[in-house]
Formats: sequence, C-alpha cells, structure tokens
Amino acid sequence: MSTQSVLGFDFGTKSIGVAIGQAITASARPLTSLKANDGIPKWEDIAALIEEWQPDIVVVGLPLNMDGTEQEMTQRARKFANRINGRFGIKIATQDERLTTADAKARLFEFGGYKALTKGQVDSMSAVLIIESYFENQY
Repeated sequence: MSTQSVLGFDFGTKSIGVAIGQAITASARPLTSLKANDGIPKWEDIAALIEEWQPDIVVVGLPLNMDGTEQEMTQRARKFANRINGRFGIKIATQDERLTTADAKARLFEFGGYKALTKGQVDSMSAVLIIESYFENQY
C-alpha cells in the first residue's frame, strides 16, 4: 500500500467538518469546518482543499440510525460523496459514523475542557474519527 492520503468529511446541513489522514500512520488530524447552506457547501472551498491536499481518496461519514438503518441525512451524505466524485473524479468511500460525534466531544473535552467544544472543532474532530475508523476497516 502506498502512502495513501485521505480527505475526510463529516457531512452536516450547516457545517461540514474536514480532516486529512495518512494510511501509512493510520492517523488523521482536523483541518477545518466549512459552512454549508442546507447541506450545500461552497464547492470552491472543497476544490481548494482537494487542490491543496491532493487526496488519493475522499471518505464521507454516513450518518446511520443506531440500528444501522438509513435516514434522510444518510442519503444526503451519500449524494454529497457522489457529487465530490462527479466534480473532481476522486475515488470516494463512505464510512459508518454512528458514534463519531460523541467520541469527538469526549476527545476534545479530554484535551481542552468545555472551551474546546466549539461546533467547528467537533465537526473537524468527527472527520478525524471517520478517517480513523475507515483505516481500521481496511485491514
């Protein structure tokens, strides 16, 4: 496996968390959080991230119900992933993200207490966890 870089997105209707990960270390770090208007990002922001990081694959978190069934947001996240593939021709993968928001909050709290829990930071940390769980499922 080559040094695969992964750009991860935690899709939301108002905010989309972004992280970058490397397969060689199976780790990721938060990058930013993009504003979205009813789930639609500024595509030029996504283009700039892809240009800057040149990912081999984009991983989008899939929000599923706790029992694993799909919900409206699942479809919207899938559509977002497909649009990235269609616009930029990058390979995409989706990753179950059922517990990432709670995990992200716990991890941020560990590092910085309540003041670390801004929405943008939670979203970008969720994107980190999406990438990390994607890596775990590759092996």
